[in-house]
Amino acid sequence: MKRLNLRLAQAAIITVVSGISVSAYAGQSDIAGFDPAKNVATPESEIVFNNINPAISMGGAYGDMSKGGHGTFGKFPANFITPFHIHTGAYHGVVISGTMTNPFQGETNPPELKVGSYWYVPAKSEHATACVSDTPCMFYFHADHAFDFHPVE
Repeated sequence: MKRLNLRLAQAAIITVVSGISVSAYAGQSDIAGFDPAKNVATPESEIVFNNINPAISMGGAYGDMSKGGHGTFGKFPANFITPFHIHTGAYHGVVISGTMTNPFQGETNPPELKVGSYWYVPAKSEHATACVSDTPCMFYFHADHAFDFHPVE
């Protein structure tokens, strides 16, 4: 009887883990321009950056930031801050170079985010994003939704 219970428990674990793997894989297949079955290694020199305004440029790692899930690199000039704004979807960010802050509405002393630091912004959370160093900043962010920017008045 103990062997049967152990086998049932093992089968349940395998079923759960398989379900997680399949659902994670299925979610990636919905990303525009991304093939989860294809190996990818892109040197920094091959990432194409486009200006989205005179100060900010973005370069895609995977997906299409205008259509849905994506991983994107961003560049800000030194000592630059965006206006307070929201995004329709949540996103995760990591600092690659420079020092950044990500002040949330009402926050008077946001932490300085040095290289390797992480931040997360929930959907519709009022915030700004800033490069507070005397050198330009680069960051990486990813989201499950298309990128949008809505200034807060």
